[in-house]
Amino acid sequence: MQMTDSRRIPAPQEKVWAALNNPLILQAAIPGCESLEMTSPTEMTAKVTLKVGPVKATFGGKVTLSEIEAPTSYRITGEGSGGVAGFAKGGAVVRLEADGADATILHYTADAQIGGKLAQLGSRLIDSTAQKLAGDFFTAFATQLAEPVEEAAVGEEEEEKKSWFKNLFGKSETAGAVLLLAIGLGAAGAHICCLDPAHAEMTFPLCQAGVTS
Repeated sequence: MQMTDSRRIPAPQEKVWAALNNPLILQAAIPGCESLEMTSPTEMTAKVTLKVGPVKATFGGKVTLSEIEAPTSYRITGEGSGGVAGFAKGGAVVRLEADGADATILHYTADAQIGGKLAQLGSRLIDSTAQKLAGDFFTAFATQLAEPVEEAAVGEEEEEKKSWFKNLFGKSETAGAVLLLAIGLGAAGAHICCLDPAHAEMTFPLCQAGVTS
């Protein structure tokens, strides 16, 4: 079985290269991957559970990186055994090409050999499954690269909220005192900013409504 394809990833080349060498990102992106450990700068061990047609098996194996030309390309080879389900071995050449400052084209050419029950399923089913797994991987891989950006955006939003509180109460120490006061009143049974008409008799200075239990 052979596959050749290219995918555009919305991230700079250096970032994509770093992700391709990060076992945590790869484990999260590889469909069915239960574990992926870096045993050396060029070797990883993996455990993956996959279902191809009626056959479901857990494969354990080793992956080796070679012909490394950072941050542009490398060759990846590996083999794994799924017990009675069969075995798989093969490799791929991965090459990165910058597409502007914020995107990268990932080219790959892969070949694989399988044996056992998997080999009896027919090439059409195996090829379609391989194509789907590759699509799922690249979708998850791109998502993993986008997450830090989303986290940064959330961080900026939180900073804006903090600045708003500082402007409202003055210094951060004052804001902290107000929050502690609110917590203390809540523990004592006060309902701050409660707009229930039954609580209208209390005139708490922050909201003009509330009551103690």
